[in-house]
Amino acid sequence: MLGLDVSASSVKLVELGQDKAGNLTLESCAIVPLERGWINDGNIEKFDEVADVLKRLIKKSGTKTKNVAMALPPSAVITKKIVLPGGMTDHDLEMQVESEANQYIPFPLDEVSLDFCILGPSAGASGDVDVLIAASRREKVQDLQGLAEAAGLKPVIVDVKSYASRLAASRLISGMPDHSKDRIVALFEVGSLTTSMQVIRNDEVLYDRDQAFGGAQLTQLIVRQYGFSPEEAEIKKCSGDLPEDFNSVVLQPFIESLVQEIGRALQFFFTSTSHNKVDLVMLAGGSAGLSGLTALVTKQSSFPCVVANPFNGMRIAEGVGQKKMLLEAPSYLTACGLALRRFL
Repeated sequence: MLGLDVSASSVKLVELGQDKAGNLTLESCAIVPLERGWINDGNIEKFDEVADVLKRLIKKSGTKTKNVAMALPPSAVITKKIVLPGGMTDHDLEMQVESEANQYIPFPLDEVSLDFCILGPSAGASGDVDVLIAASRREKVQDLQGLAEAAGLKPVIVDVKSYASRLAASRLISGMPDHSKDRIVALFEVGSLTTSMQVIRNDEVLYDRDQAFGGAQLTQLIVRQYGFSPEEAEIKKCSGDLPEDFNSVVLQPFIESLVQEIGRALQFFFTSTSHNKVDLVMLAGGSAGLSGLTALVTKQSSFPCVVANPFNGMRIAEGVGQKKMLLEAPSYLTACGLALRRFL
């Protein structure tokens, strides 16, 4: 099964395999940019154009796999943790979940795609279980399904992006040499338009927040400074083909703004909860690998900071270009989390 991440700025694909010993292998990965406005706030505005890019992505990756896991943005999904009596049959559990869901979902149930999973015994009540409900407007799910089918793929899972990225990040966190139980990690994903933050302890989300700041702002700064068109600026940003004063005049101010946004988000977490520190800041997304960013985050926040490479600890298949993959690795966190669903 492929992991396919469709975002506002690009489509990304990851395919993972496993050897006999259970070690993960990166079989293929690819990324193709999208034009701005084709996808807005998770809505597919230019269906045919995005489907064509998906076909290009599949061809570029060289994969023959058809099954695919995709994800909706958290803004398109309502999630709610509820407590139900343990020991119910699957049928009774389904009936009870539908009955409970009516209280939390502001749409008729026949217009909604609904799913749930049992998280485990409830801490608050003996014999009860915690159940997570997830629901989305059916049209949102059908749009994603239709997109996959138009590209010749078979959608088998629709996940939530934040859950997928958390799954990939948790694998990295648990594999760290200094990993300890109850470690608090602030995961930042710097997208093109939005930077999302999830604060994770073990498998629990302590806090999450989105900020309207992202890599597209760097593109806008390039446009303003050098007079390129937005398309030219994006191409030059990715290729590094920029004037000599780019680092000092454009890049450094952008990095400083990004560090300020990260610091601000951490302060919101501290003032909104009983916590006053994190053990690690982890950066993902297209701008995560910018030179000097992790050092500046550590300096300003006093917390250690790393870039998330979701393929860390995996064997890399021969067909994967390692140099390009390492440069782009932080962008693949969500796609990698979706690909990991194959093994759950």
